[in-house]
Amino acid sequence: MRYEKGRKDASRSRIMEVAADRFRGDGIAASGLATIMSDAGLTNGAFYPHFQSKAELVRESIAAAMELQAQQLAEALASGGPEMAIETYLSAEHRDNPGKGCASAALLPELARQPPETRDAYTDHLLALVRQLGEALPRAKDPEGVALAVFATVIGALQMARAVKGTELSDRILAAGKDAARTLVQPHMGM
Repeated sequence: MRYEKGRKDASRSRIMEVAADRFRGDGIAASGLATIMSDAGLTNGAFYPHFQSKAELVRESIAAAMELQAQQLAEALASGGPEMAIETYLSAEHRDNPGKGCASAALLPELARQPPETRDAYTDHLLALVRQLGEALPRAKDPEGVALAVFATVIGALQMARAVKGTELSDRILAAGKDAARTLVQPHMGM
């Protein structure tokens, strides 16, 4: 039985959405294709018309998650500049919902072990985010360098806060991360 193109595209999008949530929430290695397909409301056999392998699904779903993150960063920058982006990123809501959050904070150790094609795609999307934040730092001599430091700070803080989630220390880590990231951006913001 043949289905119209729109249905195939919708199924592919659904698989990628579920996979991105699973990968960020449970990890790449712990997320099996059978579970992803079941969560997407599809059979295992429906996977291969869309993707050649789990590695391809990882690469494409991480790229899509990072594109969504770029949209969220643009919204935060438009509504309150780099400080709003920091506040949003290091929020309790983001900490408590890794399946819907930053792919970097959820998956860095696993991404480092992925095939070169996946690491290259991740690198391209990370650099796009870095440039996006750097553009909001008009007084920086090296806006990308400052943005890299901010990302390293907030990603590390989020990972630590998640590791001790449910404790007072977790909230303190978020607050300390916000303070450190604000210290990095404040001298470079426009007046």
